[in-house]
Amino acid sequence: MRFFAKNQGLPGAFYIIKEKIMLNISKKGKAMPESPIRKLVPFAEAARKRGVKIYPLNIGQPDIETPEIALNAVRNFEPNVVEYSHSAGMPSLRKKLVDYYKTVDIDVEADEIIVGAGASEALLFAFQTIMDAGDEVIIPEPFYANYNGFATNAGISVKPIFSSIDTGFALPPIEEFEKNITFKTKAILVCNPNNPTGYLYSKEELETLRDIVKKHNLFLISDEVYREFTYDGKKHYSAMHLDGIDKNVILIDSVSKRYSACGVRIGWMISKNKDVISTAMKFAQARLSPPTFGQVAAEAAVDTPDSYFEKVTKEYLARRDAVVEGINNIKDAFCPNPSGAFYVVAKLPIDDSDKFCQWLLEDFAYENQTVMLAPASGFYSTPGKGKDEVRISYVLKVEDLKASIKVLDEALKVYPGRR
Repeated sequence: MRFFAKNQGLPGAFYIIKEKIMLNISKKGKAMPESPIRKLVPFAEAARKRGVKIYPLNIGQPDIETPEIALNAVRNFEPNVVEYSHSAGMPSLRKKLVDYYKTVDIDVEADEIIVGAGASEALLFAFQTIMDAGDEVIIPEPFYANYNGFATNAGISVKPIFSSIDTGFALPPIEEFEKNITFKTKAILVCNPNNPTGYLYSKEELETLRDIVKKHNLFLISDEVYREFTYDGKKHYSAMHLDGIDKNVILIDSVSKRYSACGVRIGWMISKNKDVISTAMKFAQARLSPPTFGQVAAEAAVDTPDSYFEKVTKEYLARRDAVVEGINNIKDAFCPNPSGAFYVVAKLPIDDSDKFCQWLLEDFAYENQTVMLAPASGFYSTPGKGKDEVRISYVLKVEDLKASIKVLDEALKVYPGRR
């Protein structure tokens, strides 16, 4: 309760007003979307308490072992004081990243890199650096669900451009970009290879984006955390390889997926635009520094031998094939064959993916087993999209994936909302 004195207009005359002040949640807090990937966790926990075995295909947490070289670096790191690092990240880590990018034909300098607590923080720095409240970023959908949350956090709006499962989620036509660009549009964001679809954008598609960016003087934010994982002889082409837009490109990257080190929480942004870097540094300074032990692990991980990726990529390829083949053998289901990352978006004969994914955990079991999927509706910004689609992360061993697809097939035979 607060009390206020108010003058009645007469000399020395006041009266007291009592006003009850409510404790309110911010509008921004209310607007923050739930994670479609994590919101079903309570239902999964309840199912496990009932003794149901769950195949977790909802989250991009690989079961691939983190390279021993990274783990040993942390085990052997014995400082007397765990100090703050430089706000942009340890100089030795940034220098090591410069060397890494040379191996993929990208030339950057250490002072063009700002390390964050995961790619998530790096992307937030980028949003806050280049956009004001009310500005817009164009993103082909479906897209990584947390982009919506990052945009809300930064006070900006996502303008989604629909990409269809019928084309394998290829880049939408240039006309779709053109008609969605307004005076508020400041950037285009792509994830390549894509989460949640696994689509790998070609050099030609990226050159289309370059032309749009040049024409309208926009930023191109390229999330490339899955760069190493490409299949069928296809190669990753980076936005940093595009000619003529050096000052427009902001690269987002991370150790989380590359080295199966999601909990390390180290990612970074790269830009050759000095104004972008100097401004982003102010946001980096405000949070002081990225985590020290994570940086130690990340620096060591960069020295992971190529043989690790050869083995991991071969494993992911076998997993992808098992999932795609399995889904396409289910009556009335469809799954395109992606060329990157470790995700697929599958179309299922269901009425509502949110309801279906919850039903799998609450009401269904086949031989005391069920599957945990991510409803694709959470990967779209357009209301109503993705209602008959789910995202599957092929982060389990092949035999477990085949078993989970069998469970999914049996579930679809009895699901009350089957279409």
